[in-house]
Amino acid sequence: MKCRKLLLVAAGLAIFVSGDSLADNVKVIANASVTADAISAADLKRVFLEERIALADGSHVEPVLEKDGRVHAAFLQKYLGRSEDDLQTYYRTLVFTGKGSMPKELGSDAEVVAYVARTRGAIGYVSSTASAEGVKTLAVADGEAGTERKLMLWVKPVYPETLKQLNIGGTVRLRVSISAQGKVEEVRLLGGNPILGEAAMIAVMKWVYATGKSQSIVVSILF
Repeated sequence: MKCRKLLLVAAGLAIFVSGDSLADNVKVIANASVTADAISAADLKRVFLEERIALADGSHVEPVLEKDGRVHAAFLQKYLGRSEDDLQTYYRTLVFTGKGSMPKELGSDAEVVAYVARTRGAIGYVSSTASAEGVKTLAVADGEAGTERKLMLWVKPVYPETLKQLNIGGTVRLRVSISAQGKVEEVRLLGGNPILGEAAMIAVMKWVYATGKSQSIVVSILF
């Protein structure tokens, strides 16, 4: 009987170690339009639960899932704390109540990388050994980012029709001053096309952040 118990304990430990090791083999990837190089674990969870559609710097984000497999299971365990059934029920509830939509689901690491590479704002996950060509890898920090102000209301900039027809785009950088109440008090253009910059500033002035200490941040917006 003792031997049987020891075998059961050993098997349980083996499963635990295997699952924990696998979780460490997941990397988070994003489209080049996402200007952040890192994301907190808490914000990563919010993105995949569709509780937010933009990061603190204003980068629009869209979650992308793998349909199944060990990498998918490890991601759910490590970052979302949900089973596959729980997650699907959660998404169906969002759709039914009109509060969200079903994320894109793809069948392999290669498909996820290809989709993320061509889709603005896309964030997904793949095996740590998968090729990340055409995408950027985001570092995931435990807990909340200490100085990050959560973006509560995001307004998409209007792409000037004339520049859009001429295929003139690019990235504009803005200096954004945020009040303690979360209101954007001032926006200054730091770089980029001035016409695109004006369109971006109009939108950013309507953004609302969570309350906190007054601060000034730099925001990059891709057209």
